[in-house]
Amino acid sequence: QVQLVESGGGLVQAGGSLRLSCAVSGRTSSYYAMGWFRQGPGTEREIVAFVSRGGNYPYYTDSVKGRFTISRDNAKNTVFLQMNSLKYEDTAVYYCAARETYYGSSQLGDYKYWGQGTQVTVSS
Repeated sequence: QVQLVESGGGLVQAGGSLRLSCAVSGRTSSYYAMGWFRQGPGTEREIVAFVSRGGNYPYYTDSVKGRFTISRDNAKNTVFLQMNSLKYEDTAVYYCAARETYYGSSQLGDYKYWGQGTQVTVSS
């Protein structure tokens, strides 16, 4: 059974940075394209970024382009989301997800495995 565990969330002031990690266990992460999603208060879960199995072809939603970076270390079975210049509107629970294909996707339904989420709160 594949398990995803997020960490690295917390409370940060606007303009600050956080680095989220997603540890993959049960099967090596190199089998999966990985995505980061988020769900803010009263909103639907939305794509933030995804990356292919090989670590290339990154995608970012427009609101985080130039501020967030997705990366992965398959040797450590871990995927990262570096978040810089955080804004109040980035406040959300952040989830990582795994898809058993080479390329990632922006669609929630395309991901088979999900973590429990980590809370990111940005104070204005």
